[in-house]
Amino acid sequence: MKKHFLVAAALLAVLAISLGVALALTADGSSSGAVNAKPAAEAEPFRASSHRLSDPERSELTVVEFLDFECEGCGAMYPVVERLREEYEDRVTFVARYFPMPGHRNSRTAALAAEAAARQGKFEEMYTKLFETQAQWGEARESKAATFRGYAKELGLDMEKFDADIDDPGTAERIAVDQRDGLGLGVQGTPTFAVDGAVIPTPGSYDEFRDLIESRLAR
Repeated sequence: MKKHFLVAAALLAVLAISLGVALALTADGSSSGAVNAKPAAEAEPFRASSHRLSDPERSELTVVEFLDFECEGCGAMYPVVERLREEYEDRVTFVARYFPMPGHRNSRTAALAAEAAARQGKFEEMYTKLFETQAQWGEARESKAATFRGYAKELGLDMEKFDADIDDPGTAERIAVDQRDGLGLGVQGTPTFAVDGAVIPTPGSYDEFRDLIESRLAR
């Protein structure tokens, strides 16, 4: 019990710091940095083009995460989401949407790499790679574009196409679509979750998130 409490407390601390930084960076209403999109007039929690991490044949619930690959809070939630995905793979649709934040030097670059990988059917593989290596490149002051390109090679991507997709304005626009929807839904920091279309306070632990899902599935 004590161990679970300490883990939950640590997760809450990381999430609080991440959200605090996000709010501090955006409190003046500035559109500088990574979040440079305007809120969507008709924001959607997820769209047909959104990246599904699970897609059960008979989905009973949809969980959407607006994330930043460089965000420590998102990194802390990654194993929680993975555990929930495994447990509810036949009942719940899990969706990942981009929301790179200001102040993270490589968050948008990571999102571009993920979207370029998605164009070759490898979004989930790049998503996993970026989170599992976050401690190695997160918070770096220099560009990690070469590092992400190395991940693409490891995943066996067509590198000529990958490079072209990184430079394609349509790739950046795809990220901006997620950002606009997030802003329109009131997303201010990452990670932010929406459950069946409604933005929720970020759960502080696996058990809290699981209880939330169970309560929704029981309706």
